[in-house]
Amino acid sequence: MKFRASIDGAARGNPGPAGAGVYVEAEEDRPAEELFEPLGRTTNNVAEYRALLLALTRAEELQADSVEVSSDSLLLVQQVNGNFRVKAAHLKPLCAEAVERARRFQSFRIGHVPREKNRKADRLANLGADASDRPASGP
Repeated sequence: MKFRASIDGAARGNPGPAGAGVYVEAEEDRPAEELFEPLGRTTNNVAEYRALLLALTRAEELQADSVEVSSDSLLLVQQVNGNFRVKAAHLKPLCAEAVERARRFQSFRIGHVPREKNRKADRLANLGADASDRPASGP
């Protein structure tokens, strides 16, 4: 089964309230899906990786064999593809996990798209950041 998704991460303040967003493209046998996750306070780069991990989790749940991901983060795409090394210590485990999980699929491809072509995932990432920005409600 083929799985295609657009991902994005957002952080307000970098670090600041952050969210991960994933737009899963519709396929013949299933409708499109919109996923987002509030991440609390973190950096934009962490949010980008968390969006990729969220997409990989959904692909695993759907038992996909072919995975295609698009992101407007050129840094993330180049790091996951092994073209740039990960310098930031806090990003190394996230990249390593993403690469290891991507290898579980028969086919995995991640590519860069311009920001204007990633609006659906961007909107979802901002929903996650919005949810991170809200104070927790008390009793």
